[in-house]
Amino acid sequence: MSEVTPRVNAHYLETFQGQTVRILGKVTQLRGEQATVDAGGNITVILNRDSHLALNNAIEIIGKVNQDLSIKVLSATDFGTNIGRQRKMQYLPLSSAANTTA
Repeated sequence: MSEVTPRVNAHYLETFQGQTVRILGKVTQLRGEQATVDAGGNITVILNRDSHLALNNAIEIIGKVNQDLSIKVLSATDFGTNIGRQRKMQYLPLSSAANTTA
């Protein structure tokens, strides 16, 4: 069984320290092995060798939340620039759904 990865934004990172999460956002800065992603606020992302992100592209990151609230990337998907705001917004009221049990 695979690990559950709640979809969160910058506002919920503190709640999920040490856990694996999903982030949907936009790459706003690339600096070597780090990137800044706008996901309801800026998040510093520590990239791995397989992370191939482009500036201003929409991305989904699966990664572990560090103590400093940065994210260590486990996997990254670059959606390019052709992702509509409507599609992005359907993912946003995030961790409240992750905290409910069925």
